[in-house]
This record gives sequence, C-alpha cells and structure tokens, in this order.
Amino acid sequence: MPDNPVVWKDEELSPIRDKVFQYIKQAIVQGVYKSGDRIIERELADQLNVSRTPIREALFRLESQGFVKTLPRKGVVVSRLSPEEIIEIFTILSSLESLAVKLAVKKLEQQQRDELNQIVIEIDNALAKPTFEQSDWKYHFEANEIIFRAAKSPRLTQMLDGLSDYIRAFVHVGYELPGRQRKAMEEHRDIVKAVLNGEAEFAENLTKIHVENSKKAYMEALERE
Repeated sequence: MPDNPVVWKDEELSPIRDKVFQYIKQAIVQGVYKSGDRIIERELADQLNVSRTPIREALFRLESQGFVKTLPRKGVVVSRLSPEEIIEIFTILSSLESLAVKLAVKKLEQQQRDELNQIVIEIDNALAKPTFEQSDWKYHFEANEIIFRAAKSPRLTQMLDGLSDYIRAFVHVGYELPGRQRKAMEEHRDIVKAVLNGEAEFAENLTKIHVENSKKAYMEALERE
C-alpha cells in the first residue's frame, strides 16, 4: 500500500464507504495487494484517514465478491483462486469475450474504429521496444473496453466487467512468466486487427486461443510458486 496518506477530493461526493471500497479493490486489482497478503484494518484506517468502520464494511463487501477471505489467526487476506475456480473463470471469459468480438465486428462505429487503429499503432510501438514496459499494458485494457463498448450489449459488458476485475486481480500472475506479457500483447493486437478487418470468425478463434494461453500461463505460474 502507498506510504502517503490519501486525501479525498472535495468533488468526490460518493459516500466514504464507497470510496474506501473502490480504493481497496483497485489496490487488489492493480497488484498492490497480492494473493495471500494480509489487509490490516488499523493500517488502512490510518492510511485513508478514516475510522475502521468503513474499512470493515469494505472488506465485508470484498469478501462477498471473493476478493478477500478471513482466515483464523491471520485475519483478512487477499484470496487465492483454486485451480477449479481458475478454469471456471477462463471458461466463462472465453465464451463472453468471443461473443463480444463477434458483436463488435458487426456494430463497430467509425470513432471506435479510429480508436482501435490507434491502439494497434501503440501496441506495435510497445512491442518494438527492447524491454516491455509495464505502462504499456494499459493498451490491453483499452482495447477490451472499446470492443466491449462496440458490442452494444449492456448486460454482456456488465458481466465482462465483473470478470475483468477477477482477471486483473488474480490472473496477472500468469504474466510474470518470461515472455508472456509480450506474447499476450501480440495476441491482443491480432484480435483487434481481425475486428477492424471485419473477420468475425477469425477474431472469435483468436480470442479463444488468447484466453486459453492466458489460462495455461496462470496455471504454470502457480506450479512454480
């Protein structure tokens, strides 16, 4: 967790409990807290300059969503997915993302096409660097957001957003394998190109391959721990 205390902006009008919930959730999603790490109420309360009540409420919500769990004699820790849960998430993700790219091919608007073309350029520039930079990983998520939006299916987008939180929070472990981040970026670029070219079936197949490769990388990373 960052050392500097958090200062909520005056324009942030949402309740403190919601701000605290989003702050902790993003810390998990972004890998500040990793699987197995303890989350200590007192430390968070001092960090966020709030009482322990909204911290406790936020952790309860996060536990109900599967992001954390309470262990005897250890307290609240960031959850670690079981192999069965990993397979379940990736299986669902494969189907939903494949549907999203299929719909996006049919419904892509010019502004979204322009945005995706720019992302292809950015990904190519990132891949041309001798060393892959962590900041370049944002293009992965930006591409997904545009494609999900282009699908014009609010319920599908909602389901994908929920799964994406799990993927970002836990499955980034797979990208710690040497070369996996670069390969995943290449896979994303190829999916985007297929969408831009109107190749719905090809985009679906590439999406399924990408998700399967991500699952394999995650499982391999777990075996190495």
